[in-house]
Amino acid sequence: LNLGGAPAGPAGTGKTETTKDLAKALAKQCVVFNCGPEMDYIMVAKFFKGLSVSGAWCCFDEFNRINIEVLSVIAQQLLVLFN
Repeated sequence: LNLGGAPAGPAGTGKTETTKDLAKALAKQCVVFNCGPEMDYIMVAKFFKGLSVSGAWCCFDEFNRINIEVLSVIAQQLLVLFN
């Protein structure tokens, strides 16, 4: 449960709701974050900092809307967090 997950499937099939329900069943806070093209790496870094301090789970909704340059930095940030 500490390695992350990536539910995949068509829109409207309940991926976000399933993640939120699992977090609730395990007594974890789940923060749903709606992604968009206006996100930058500084914003995401601050978000990860808050998540790591609180121990909450995160569900990135509409992850495909993030610019590719920002996705590259997010991947590097996740590598640092998980190692």
